[in-house]
Amino acid sequence: MTILSARRNLPPSTRTGAMKLALSLLSVALLAGCVVGPDYEQPRLALPAYWRNKKGQTPAKAPELSQWWRQLRDPLLNSFVAEAVEGNLDVALAKAKIREARATYREQQGTLLPSVDGSASATRARSTSSVAGSQPSVYNQYQGGFDASWELDLFGGNRRGLDAARYGAEAAEEELRDTLVTLVGDVASYYIQAREYQSLLALARRSAASQRETAKLTQEQFTAGEATGVDDAKADAQATSTEADIPTYQISYAQTIHRLSILLGQPPAALEGRLKKGGAVPLPKAPVSTGIPAELLVNRPDVRLAERQLAQSTAKIGQAEANRYPSISLTGNIATSALSTSDLGKKSTIGWSFGPTLTVPIFEGGRLKAAVDVAKAQRDQYYVAYQAAVLSAMEDVENAIVSLSQTRTRYAKLSSSAASYRRAAELSRTLNAAGAVDFLDVLDAERSLYTAEEALIRSRADIAIYFIALNKALGGGWDGGIDVSKPAVVDVNTEPHLARAKPHSSG
Repeated sequence: MTILSARRNLPPSTRTGAMKLALSLLSVALLAGCVVGPDYEQPRLALPAYWRNKKGQTPAKAPELSQWWRQLRDPLLNSFVAEAVEGNLDVALAKAKIREARATYREQQGTLLPSVDGSASATRARSTSSVAGSQPSVYNQYQGGFDASWELDLFGGNRRGLDAARYGAEAAEEELRDTLVTLVGDVASYYIQAREYQSLLALARRSAASQRETAKLTQEQFTAGEATGVDDAKADAQATSTEADIPTYQISYAQTIHRLSILLGQPPAALEGRLKKGGAVPLPKAPVSTGIPAELLVNRPDVRLAERQLAQSTAKIGQAEANRYPSISLTGNIATSALSTSDLGKKSTIGWSFGPTLTVPIFEGGRLKAAVDVAKAQRDQYYVAYQAAVLSAMEDVENAIVSLSQTRTRYAKLSSSAASYRRAAELSRTLNAAGAVDFLDVLDAERSLYTAEEALIRSRADIAIYFIALNKALGGGWDGGIDVSKPAVVDVNTEPHLARAKPHSSG
């Protein structure tokens, strides 16, 4: 606009020539709609029509992924998940990456628009004439002007860069969603483990107390000559062995609590009080709907992340290809100078220039072609990574399906086994009191009961763990709102201010 206003004072012939030049360049700009490099299309992958272990499911029901952890029906777990989403540091890092990617996109948008800079200067000068007797003159000079430039995106290099930046921002968003999938799954898994170790601790303490009481009675019987030294030694050894399990479970429980606290963005021991009351390992309801393999392309954020990265790498090929073609930039400037500020734009001198700059790559030693080949090779890597992400996702689901199904079957068998061992232990004590069986039978029954109940607790926890793994494999994560606009560090005193002296280091 500044350049056009300066033309109003030009002769008609000059204005006409400048207008023709502007129109011809505008025609070139209108031709700048072409782009080089491949246009991105999402790959079409051949996926199975159903999961192998769900072949008989007709029709396949879509997975219920929204807040899937609530199916465990544990209010405390629900609270932990919400707190983790708010306080987890990996989530905070992913949010910062989104802000960076979005800012990069806005920065790239600027390459499609003209740039205008303004300048102003004021100088005081003194000049001396060579004429004898003349007095030196002192005067002020004021200057002001504008510089403008605009690169015509003839072959779409900047537009390809903008596409790459947009795909990058979308990839950062998918990375956040993938982080949330992992986070929710990890919080639920460590919570299950904490409850598992609590149950194992309670079992070990309960069994050790019972076995220690048995060992005490055996010691009394041995003293009275009613039991052998073998009975006494084995009873004490069995109680001691069970007591030795308690510290092991305490270590595992403490480590699990510490890890769970870190996931929530809190100090390691922050959750001990909230979990101290204890509780059973939560069991999910059955069955779990898994949908079809093709839904992974939509539900799994890591798959979507790999696809967006593939799109971004494809756009970068066009960006590198455009560098091999000529480029045109429009540049213009207008400047005025006067001896006083009141004369600027009135009695001042005004100069201006406007025209194109053509840049043609002639010899680069193969560098530009090599850059295109690099971009294509990187695109191929992301294509393979996308395929690998899909296959890995399918593997996760297939493994979780069979693991959950078989663990449920195992749990049912272990429940029956533990009930039988419980009856056997009670019966052996009764028969031993009546003198019908040897005391070693009692010890064997108690040891078998402890082992069976321990396996039952672990199997119950495995059901919950595989339930979590299946929902995680299907892409279930946090589907609530996430505010990514708030920075982790809030800067203060950012306005212009006097710099403070840095304190000297003591070293």
